[in-house]
Amino acid sequence: MLDRANRAYYVDAAPVMSDPEFDRLLKELAELESRHPELDDPTSPTKRVGGEAIEGFRQIRHAQPMLSIDNTYDEQSLRDWYARVSKNDGGGLFGGETKGPAVVCDPKIDGVALSLRYEDGKLAYAVTRGDGTAGDDVTHAARAIRAIPLTLTGTNGKPAPKVLEVRGEVYMPSKEFERLNRQREDAGEELFMNPRNATAGSLKNLDPKVAGSRNLAFSAHGRGEIVVSRAGDGSAFAEGFTAFLKAIRGLGIPTSPHSRLCRTIDEAIEIIRRFDSERRSLAYATDGMVVRVDSFELQEELGRTSKSPRWIVAYKYPAERKSTKLIDVLHQVGKTGKITPRAVMEPVLIAGTVVQHATLHNYGRIRDAETEMPDKRTDIRIGDTVYVEKAGEIIPQVVGVVLEQRPRGAKKIEAPGKCPECAGPVEIEPPEAQDNPVLETVRRCVNPECAAQVEEKLIWFAGRKQMDIEGLGEKTVQLIRASGSVPLNSFADIFRLKDYRETLTTLEGLGDKKVATMLAGIEASKQRGLGRLLGSMGIRHIGDTTGKMLARVFRDLDALLEAPCDLLMPRTLKKDRAIELGLPADGKDRPETGLGKDTAPAVYAYLHSPQARKTFAELRALGVSLQSVDYRDPGKQPIADGPFAGKTIVLTGTLENYERSELAEILESMGAKVSGSVSSKTDLVIAGEAAGSKLDKARELGVAVWDERQLLKALGKS
Repeated sequence: MLDRANRAYYVDAAPVMSDPEFDRLLKELAELESRHPELDDPTSPTKRVGGEAIEGFRQIRHAQPMLSIDNTYDEQSLRDWYARVSKNDGGGLFGGETKGPAVVCDPKIDGVALSLRYEDGKLAYAVTRGDGTAGDDVTHAARAIRAIPLTLTGTNGKPAPKVLEVRGEVYMPSKEFERLNRQREDAGEELFMNPRNATAGSLKNLDPKVAGSRNLAFSAHGRGEIVVSRAGDGSAFAEGFTAFLKAIRGLGIPTSPHSRLCRTIDEAIEIIRRFDSERRSLAYATDGMVVRVDSFELQEELGRTSKSPRWIVAYKYPAERKSTKLIDVLHQVGKTGKITPRAVMEPVLIAGTVVQHATLHNYGRIRDAETEMPDKRTDIRIGDTVYVEKAGEIIPQVVGVVLEQRPRGAKKIEAPGKCPECAGPVEIEPPEAQDNPVLETVRRCVNPECAAQVEEKLIWFAGRKQMDIEGLGEKTVQLIRASGSVPLNSFADIFRLKDYRETLTTLEGLGDKKVATMLAGIEASKQRGLGRLLGSMGIRHIGDTTGKMLARVFRDLDALLEAPCDLLMPRTLKKDRAIELGLPADGKDRPETGLGKDTAPAVYAYLHSPQARKTFAELRALGVSLQSVDYRDPGKQPIADGPFAGKTIVLTGTLENYERSELAEILESMGAKVSGSVSSKTDLVIAGEAAGSKLDKARELGVAVWDERQLLKALGKS
């Protein structure tokens, strides 16, 4: 019933049940499957909503290339294309009195091209376009999209071909795009530029739950390899594009209801003109109409150039542009600390909606670059008349300024030198933008306890791989903060929660036992050590690995704060300076901190900021250890022998006997360096179950690979 409901909604556009009813039945099915594991079916609708995150993407070669399409922007160019496909060397290509081929007009949806491969009616894999010859395997995400059938079922009982590759567009409906951007705007995060950008980010997220949560849709618009039977090919499946759409629609694959077969170019142009007004009321963004020769036989005759097929072209509609007055610029801080300029304008009607706010992207783009102004940078000032467009017909953006209408006293937009939320220090990227501001792409608050970032930072701080505070997960952090009865606005506040024990037990979902577990977890976390603390605070450029590296070099926080900036990057020091600081003259013999010439100054600036000093002072007063448990005395030589000494090792997959973080610590104590990525410098990869792209890369580079049995033997555990 659930599969039928999906088909009714996405293919037939005739829903047979409401969303709440669908969700209720889906939950009921999941409960049945959990009670009866023998009924497990990989194509079950419940498999769309779960699944483990993958480690990386593997490349899959397309059985047939996915070529790009030439664009045209006016009716005369479209007529010229039609004339070319209607003639060959001055003679009638299609013979006799034929004036030209029948063509199909199909909406050009603003999404991401995807190739779905079905084998014996089951979804085998889904691949992005990539470079046209090979793309990324995103099957994990495609399986989570309800519009993509996992099993093909013909309405007339006719089976699916042995192999069926369908090319189409994954896209984000306008309402979903607006909802997602409202969430990001409320959180102060950078808005997605257009639905295609949002869709690509959803598909390329390693966690399939992201794609599953964003209500993505799919519409087929092309074919790849088709094998009707072991002895045949795809010619018997459909003779032309119109027949192909009908055939795959009969198998449950969504296609556009706006596709139209046209016998002449005049008829096609009329369809294109009419659709220009119709498309604004559709539930998804379109930016043109694809026109193709209907007959597959004639498509083969026409062939292709090195880049594009000759038998297809995309007619692109011009974007609607309006002018209005810029009256102010707000400086918005996101959860990651990114500071984004946001235009406040006099209201203007664009593409059917009133627009008053628009992104200005970053401060580099709105700087006055004088005579060397790059193409996409604009000298914009408050009071200017600006041009506004809707990217992908959805999100407004300022694309230019009417300089001849600039009023006297137009005010330059000043990028904030401090965080507008917390007055903390900011970091500018790239580093060379300090001397040349027009190069700036990102301005970020580096205070991890900035109010605009605090909830996300608290959740991260308490996580299992950070301070590992049992009982203080995401929902508990959100519950406590939403209650308003217990302050939880800083890292220090976590360690003050014991003072609110009675109040915490009254919050819905907690209680005596859960609160006791949480408070015990908080107390235990005080002894995690300097490395874990630094890696948990969300400090820009310091993750768990860099935090541990710093903790190996500095015995406690005081030693870290007393160190000059260049000592945070010891391997980059010149010989004389290294000797002055008591370090070996040879850079390879010096300790590694994980910081370099671009990142060390930013970390140093934060560690010595008033905000950081206040945070560390509060944590110290609350009994949080600022001593390193990873410190290595430079007078003691590391282990020089053993199977792991001096080796660079990468861990991948799931191990039966070890957590990866636990194993990393063991190997590092034996003189190894544990890295997060495979390269030509990697000595060994230890691979557990479900090892992904790292294992593929190791084999490609010829790096030694051990399984867990070999590891245990080397550790003397077998």
